[in-house]
Amino acid sequence: MLIYNTLGRKKEEFVPVRPGRAHMYVCGITAYDYCHIGHARSALVFDILVRQLRHLGLEVLFVRNFTDVDDKIINRAREEGRDWREVAQTYMDAFHEDMDRLGVLRADQEPRATEHIPEILSLCARLMDAGMAYATPSGDVYFRVRAYAPYGKLSGRSLDELRSGARVAPGEEKEDPLDFALWKAAKASEPFWDAPWGKGRPGWHIECSAMSEACLPLDIHGGGQDLVFPHHENEIAQSEAVCGCSLAKYWVHNGFVQVNTEKMSKSLGNFTTIRAILENYLPESLRFFLLGKHYRSPIDFTADSMSEAEKAQHRVYSSLLEARRVLNRTTWKKKELPQEIRKEWEELPQAFDAALNDDLNTAQALGQIFSHVRLVNRLLEDKNLKSGEEARLLLEQFVARARQWHARLGLFGQEPEIFLQELRAVRAKRKNLDVQRVEELLHKRGQARAAKDFALSDALRQELQEMGVSVRDTPDGQTWDTD
Repeated sequence: MLIYNTLGRKKEEFVPVRPGRAHMYVCGITAYDYCHIGHARSALVFDILVRQLRHLGLEVLFVRNFTDVDDKIINRAREEGRDWREVAQTYMDAFHEDMDRLGVLRADQEPRATEHIPEILSLCARLMDAGMAYATPSGDVYFRVRAYAPYGKLSGRSLDELRSGARVAPGEEKEDPLDFALWKAAKASEPFWDAPWGKGRPGWHIECSAMSEACLPLDIHGGGQDLVFPHHENEIAQSEAVCGCSLAKYWVHNGFVQVNTEKMSKSLGNFTTIRAILENYLPESLRFFLLGKHYRSPIDFTADSMSEAEKAQHRVYSSLLEARRVLNRTTWKKKELPQEIRKEWEELPQAFDAALNDDLNTAQALGQIFSHVRLVNRLLEDKNLKSGEEARLLLEQFVARARQWHARLGLFGQEPEIFLQELRAVRAKRKNLDVQRVEELLHKRGQARAAKDFALSDALRQELQEMGVSVRDTPDGQTWDTD
């Protein structure tokens, strides 16, 4: 498998540090608010990576942390008049609820910063003993950036570039403007822990270094693109300055999510939570949309793009539903499929695997799924072909391969009929469609067709079309949908 390594700035063959095993650490949320679509994308990227590594036969240890003490958590607690621990727990629980709905696998370990204070204190002490960090008279502890020569190797930034414009703020006791906090001295009414250099709490960067230390060296360290600098750069400096090894062999980062071509931010008023999106769309539709672009590319969340995702899902699930219906027949003819169909069908699984093995190219993998659907639909539309023994085998493989897509991508694992009904319902809700009125008109149209009053039947179809409802007549009766 090839994976893009931010450290080497190129795709590299994935070779685990320990044969047959892979240790992966991903930076999780700071638990002070509900998760937004950017969190969803990052979680999905590493969900796919874990699934892929396990598919390749590796024993994966997947660790994703929670930052459960931070300025933002403390400020939210003050605003809401709650204890900071209660606030953190609320949003950690909400994270699990959101990710469970999206089908994101739980991490094997989910350490919390506050559970690792002894490890954080130990790492700070070792860095100070090595001359890589220092305590100030006020009780803060800072990392000496200039003492770590390789600083900047992940982000590609030089110390001179970073030094330009950097200043020590009034009241700070840093030796150098580039130095960053490992430990923050206690402030009034804020949580604190005892330390040899004074009461306080950990800085953000040191938390991840301490929580990942037991797993070093990591095979993969990951997170969003925004974490490359300073968070991951600082993690490397803190850990490698004293651990005697590389923090991680591969660094993997996902691209940003935009909303209607603009960067998502609270100041622009386009901050979109997962919960808000799932009021109007199915969880699997959001998952499909986010996997529709390569993970390193930016992705633009719009109503149109979500509508296209729904249409694509409708195609796949409709084909699965029809394939299952056809497989219910009890007699089959000795009819061979055309050679070109058999050849392409046999090649598709390898192409699907190749896409995911090429830097988790989910967009190409989805393309291979639609190649399956194209061939299946060609077969289903041919009354002669679909009644043959070879067609039965192909349709059985189609249903079986869909189970594999669910295992690998977390898609197309629902009962087709139930998914299509839920999709129709959520689309109708967005349109404020009067479903009861639709059902009444369909009933009247059914009566008109039974009475061979085709003029009334056509008029009722037209009325439904003007409501945004399409009607399909099948051997089992009328079906309707909306898009």
